[in-house]
Amino acid sequence: MNTSAVNPMNRVSLIYQYVSRIFPNVKQELSIWRRKASQCPDSSLRQQAFESIQTKTFHCQGGSIYALYPGVNRVEAVRFIVAYQTMCDYLDNLVDSLEVQDELAFAQLHLAVQEALDPNVSRSDYYLYYPYREDGGYLELLVTTCQESLKILPSYKLVQEEAITLAKFYSHLQTYKHLAVEEREAKMLNWITPYLTDYPEITAWEFAAATGSTLGVFCLYAVAYDPQLTERKGRKIRKTYFPWICGTHILLDYFIDLREDRETKQLNFVAYYEHTEMISRRLQLFVKNSLEQTAQLDYPKFHHAAVQGLLAMYLSDEKSMDRDIRSITKKLLRHGGLGVNLLYWVCRQLRKMKAL
Repeated sequence: MNTSAVNPMNRVSLIYQYVSRIFPNVKQELSIWRRKASQCPDSSLRQQAFESIQTKTFHCQGGSIYALYPGVNRVEAVRFIVAYQTMCDYLDNLVDSLEVQDELAFAQLHLAVQEALDPNVSRSDYYLYYPYREDGGYLELLVTTCQESLKILPSYKLVQEEAITLAKFYSHLQTYKHLAVEEREAKMLNWITPYLTDYPEITAWEFAAATGSTLGVFCLYAVAYDPQLTERKGRKIRKTYFPWICGTHILLDYFIDLREDRETKQLNFVAYYEHTEMISRRLQLFVKNSLEQTAQLDYPKFHHAAVQGLLAMYLSDEKSMDRDIRSITKKLLRHGGLGVNLLYWVCRQLRKMKAL
């Protein structure tokens, strides 16, 4: 049966379904995109497409938890999530790996992220200002795959604006954070500062981190399967996920990469905290608010497990046991709520088997 049960699963069942059904679906979809990537005429674009799939499978696996949201068509949801995440990862490579630092080119490329969420929009020329463009239709196919998937959702129109809002945030982040070191901070702050009056509890760099997550988009996609969905529920999803759950997601990602990014002089939003105690305090706050706010949503146990899954997936990475941050890792797991240790153990086993 390809449709998730309407009744939310218990945690053990969720883990079993996730590993035994979703992971193989993700692998199958990625193999399709790998074949498509092999057909890119431009060798530079082909290499970036391959590498984005090869090195970032983890992103598609994590996002695909939303294929198990109650009432969702599992196969179709994985198809959408993998296509959307693969597109984001591919574009991330294009703005980060080919020695291009062109704001206009980056913004044009990331129109794809927004247009993929509007099934009725005419597609732009995404490579218009980019020095490489012959991808054999790869990027456009990623966009159209997402658009076609959205057309079958009974309630997507009710959440489309919320999803595109998150996509615009993501696009701005990716446009500005990959500019030259001497200009990226000023550009980012100029973009972020006007929004901070609406988010007084977080810093500019925490806002930036939250914009880098695709989980809000995936959750909005999942809830759009509900024919009884309302705009109010859609807004509540977006406000619960952004900034807290999305922020938790990306801050954990930067947290485990802290030492590596310092050594390679890469931008890292966790590095903006003044000291280790502040890192610990702020990450705990994001986790606490994320877990608490899931209670406001339909199927709160599912969202609660998704947040705990973020903790388990990221903190099971051996980098989280770096001597400078391992004490914070242990605190986050202690405060992650009942059941997080089971998820953490499962993720550790999956990493040993190289399945994660």
